[in-house]
Amino acid sequence: MIELLSQGGSVLWIIVVCGLVALVVFIERSLHLHRARIRFEDFLKGIFNILRRRNIEEALAICEETPGPVAYIVRIAILHRSADREEMRTAIQDAGAAEISRLERRLVVVATVAQIAPLLGLLGTVLGLVSCLLGLYTSAPLVQSADIFGGVMRALLTTGAGLMVAIPCYVAFNLLVLKIDRLVLDMEMASSEIVSFLQDQRNGDGANA
Repeated sequence: MIELLSQGGSVLWIIVVCGLVALVVFIERSLHLHRARIRFEDFLKGIFNILRRRNIEEALAICEETPGPVAYIVRIAILHRSADREEMRTAIQDAGAAEISRLERRLVVVATVAQIAPLLGLLGTVLGLVSCLLGLYTSAPLVQSADIFGGVMRALLTTGAGLMVAIPCYVAFNLLVLKIDRLVLDMEMASSEIVSFLQDQRNGDGANA
């Protein structure tokens, strides 16, 4: 393996390093997104029961202790429970945008590696072919296979490495995007339910008054 890497030259090493960086980012983001997703239906049921007992502090404490953007969105809604529906939705949307930005953090690294790995492979191919031509030029008219073997091997190794890194990175990027889309959908559904609940509760308090 080390011999192949040495034959591929510096471009191959760059591709390998890029692939390792993308792998680390993918693992970190996957674990983060897995921890961030909760069963928001059960979470909201518990919060609603607590709010019906007028125990606001306990509801806020549970939201702070629960990981993920859904709990954060619910906490923001509770903090703005006295505002009208439009103000509450604006606060939730601002909080949601910040949470989505956190979820997408470092995602660009995986996307960038998926895009540049084939280009780096192409660069290695070009450099390998240039090496072959130089070998032919300097060895002419007595050309031996050893004169062009190194360049051809470098071209093939970098091309293959670029594709081997780019394809998994492209798949990994789409998997992460899918996980984020699911979390965003959970956030939207949870925000709609908590806003309706808080508004109904406030209207009920006003009617009782």
